[in-house]
Amino acid sequence: MLTGKQKRFLRSEAHHLKPIFQVGKTGVNENMIEQISDALEKRELLKVSVLQNCVEDKDDVAEQLSNGTNSEIVQIIGNNIVLYKESKENKQLQLP
Repeated sequence: MLTGKQKRFLRSEAHHLKPIFQVGKTGVNENMIEQISDALEKRELLKVSVLQNCVEDKDDVAEQLSNGTNSEIVQIIGNNIVLYKESKENKQLQLP
């Protein structure tokens, strides 16, 4: 579980990032979770965009992605979800 100070730090780090995954009308599937999990291992912090044609609520999408990848939801802002998972091999971010 992230503290408020850690979330604030991660939000500032994620501000300049572009979303590298998009959730469309098919919603979240197993392949997407696997790819996001691999990307989190390499990057630790990433943004996922929820498209307007997605039938699921963005909060539900965030919860599915977080549970599937064992990551933390840092922020849901607009249609973007920011996820964080500490990398085992490629540790880049030092949390306060």
